[in-house]
Amino acid sequence: MLEEILKKIEPVNLGLMEEAQKRQDTLTKPQGSLGRLEEIANRVVGITGNREPDLKRKVIFTMAGDHGVGEEGVSAYPAEVTPQMVYNFLAGGAGINVLARHVGAEVVVVDMGVAEELKTQNSKLKNKKIGHGTNNIAKGPAMSREEAIRAIEAGIEVFEEERIDIVGTGDMGIANTTPSSAIVAVMTGQSPEKVTGRGTGIDDNTLAHKIKVIERALEINQPDPKDPIDVLSKVGGFEIGGLAGVILAGSAHQIPVVLDGFISGAAALIAVGLEPKAKDYLFAAHCSVEIGHKIVLDNLGLIPLLDLNLRLGEGTGAALGISLIEAACKILTQMATFASAGVSKKK
Repeated sequence: MLEEILKKIEPVNLGLMEEAQKRQDTLTKPQGSLGRLEEIANRVVGITGNREPDLKRKVIFTMAGDHGVGEEGVSAYPAEVTPQMVYNFLAGGAGINVLARHVGAEVVVVDMGVAEELKTQNSKLKNKKIGHGTNNIAKGPAMSREEAIRAIEAGIEVFEEERIDIVGTGDMGIANTTPSSAIVAVMTGQSPEKVTGRGTGIDDNTLAHKIKVIERALEINQPDPKDPIDVLSKVGGFEIGGLAGVILAGSAHQIPVVLDGFISGAAALIAVGLEPKAKDYLFAAHCSVEIGHKIVLDNLGLIPLLDLNLRLGEGTGAALGISLIEAACKILTQMATFASAGVSKKK
C-alpha cells in the first residue's frame, strides 16, 4: 500500500496556479492587496486541480499513541493522560473539538498505540492500534521496521475511509515531543539541544535531562537520515507514523494537508523524506512555541499562516489554518471582478 501511494503523488499543477493568479488580478481590489490569501488560494487550485475549490468536507485526524520513553521522566504529565484525553476528544470537550466546531470541521480520533485498551464503543474512534505504546527509545528501537510501515499504512487507511476536501493533522501522546525532537534532529542534521523544547511545560532541569535522553537514544539506535522508515522505527511513535501516512495519502489524492505543530512537523519530515513531492501539498498552520518547529518549517520551506504561541497539539492550530485557507478560496471564487461589478480599473 505504501509503495502504491508514493507512486501516486504527482507535482502540483503550476499552470492552474498561474491561471488562478490571473483571476486574482481581475478581482475588485488593487493587485496583490490580499497578500498571502491570494497565494494560498492559488496553491489550493494547483493542489486540487480545481479552478473553483470548494472546501466543504473538512477533517482533522487526531492520532493518539503512548511512548515508552515517558518512563524516563521527560514529561510534566503521567502516561494515563493519553487515554483520558482520548475520552475527552470523543465527548467533544477538548480544545480541538471546540475549534473544529467553530470552523465546521469533523474530528476523527485514531488509536494508533494507546498503552491501554480503550473501553468505548464510540463510533467516532478508529482503532488502528499497532501496539500498546512504543518501546523506550533510550534503551533501544521504538518499534520494528514492519510496525513503522504498518503505522504509516494505518494513516493511509483512515484517510481513504473518509471523504475529504481538506485535511488537518493532530496528535495526542504524553512524552511525544521527545521522539519528535529525535526525528527532527536526525532529519535536519541539528543537535538535540537546538530542536528540543519544553513540551507540556517542563522545568529547566527536566529539559536538560530530556536532551540527554534524546542524545542517548540517537547514540544507541543510530537512525539513518537517508531512510525515513528507519528513523521512524528507531526513535519515532505510532501516531507520528500515522500522521505521515495521512500526509502521503492527502498528497496522493490531491488534497491540501494542513499541518498542526511540532509533532505534525516531525511526521511531515518522515513523509517528505519518503516522497519529496509531498512537500508542495503542505500548509503550515502555525509556528509552535517548541523551538524545533521553526527548524522543521525552514527545512520544509513552509511559512506558517499564524504565530499565536500555540503548543497544545491535538490539531488545534490546523483547525484555525483550515479556516484561513477556506477564506482564501472564497475570495477567489466569490469576489466580483472589475468587469462584473462595473468598477473602474486602475488608471
